[in-house]
Amino acid sequence: MDSVVLYTEEIDELDEAAEELFGQAESFSLKKNTLAILFTVDDTDYHELYEQLHKKWDFPIIGATAMTMLLDEQGSRNDGISVLLLTADDCEFSVGMTGELNTENYREEIGKKYDELKKSHSSDIKLIISYGGMVTKEGNVAGDDLVYALTDASGGVPVYGGTASDSFTFEGFKLFCNDQVTTNGQTIALISGNIDPQFVVINSVDNRASFEYEVTESNSNVVSRLGDETFVGALRKEQMETQKTDVLADYILSPFVLEIKKDDGDSVEVARNLSLLNPEKGTGAFLGAIPEGSILNIGIINQSDVKESIEKAFDTIFKSMNSDGRERHTLLCNSCCARFLALGSDITAEIETFRGRIPDGVAMLGIYAYGEYCPVKGNKSGREYNMFHNFTFTILAI
Repeated sequence: MDSVVLYTEEIDELDEAAEELFGQAESFSLKKNTLAILFTVDDTDYHELYEQLHKKWDFPIIGATAMTMLLDEQGSRNDGISVLLLTADDCEFSVGMTGELNTENYREEIGKKYDELKKSHSSDIKLIISYGGMVTKEGNVAGDDLVYALTDASGGVPVYGGTASDSFTFEGFKLFCNDQVTTNGQTIALISGNIDPQFVVINSVDNRASFEYEVTESNSNVVSRLGDETFVGALRKEQMETQKTDVLADYILSPFVLEIKKDDGDSVEVARNLSLLNPEKGTGAFLGAIPEGSILNIGIINQSDVKESIEKAFDTIFKSMNSDGRERHTLLCNSCCARFLALGSDITAEIETFRGRIPDGVAMLGIYAYGEYCPVKGNKSGREYNMFHNFTFTILAI
């Protein structure tokens, strides 16, 4: 599979933006099948952009808004439009978008869309690339549940992607699929054929605060009780913010850390963003699931941990991506927006860590996301499990 990254800083005159992207792709040879993955800032008129792109591009496009894009050559960009083109003679692509999702319909909607997209493939699906919305209301679906639904529908195909982001308004994020735009659906791309994806997940939450409670009552991403206290009561006891309902911004640098046990006896450590509080019910809603019986801690994020984690991530992928004799020419990355905040004034630290280190002939595109989808190895078996993450840097190599 061959790939190329295109970028324009133009977001107002979209006919000009499209021409810039077309011009950058002129020397890139398209093969039998092509997929475009597009990221742009939240004030871009995507409908008009797609209309301009579709004049010359007849291949499928999926994508999402992103508060910041990561490019090897241009660096960290918080404005503009970026596109990754994937093209191959020996791979097949299909894309689609679900309708609006809620806790009642998400499994059926995702399952139906997966089955529909799979029908156009002549061989087994090897990779799912998917982007979704985030938990801004109590009826929204948690990131874990979206990933689990894709995993169940596909029979365990690896899932990579994440949650659309915006400029920290938490209400301007959008998802794209061809001419469709949504804020609360799931955009899905299936890839089959000659592809063997590799993944890296690096967690930047190494230290813990003196907060430790057992989750005694929860339902998916909604926690009702910690020990003998309501969730909100436990936060008040620890003198933490409980006066607002929308608390994502207040807790974005205070990740809740827990170990999730798998059915086979393995376990995976994850971090979780607290999003919403319901003082009347005493509950808290997270971006990801919090199973009953888990021990909930609060992590401490610092700049040095963020910098060290990204160095480790790229050292790992550079060492492994061609070690099996297969050439991989594409890196797709997601970094958590909380990592961006943790860097403070040193906001370019992540991109500068790998800028100029990408091997010749390898295209790389990344974004800051509100949550990351990526397989992660279990603590005991080393088996890879599709998981939803916060506070991570993830890499897909294909």
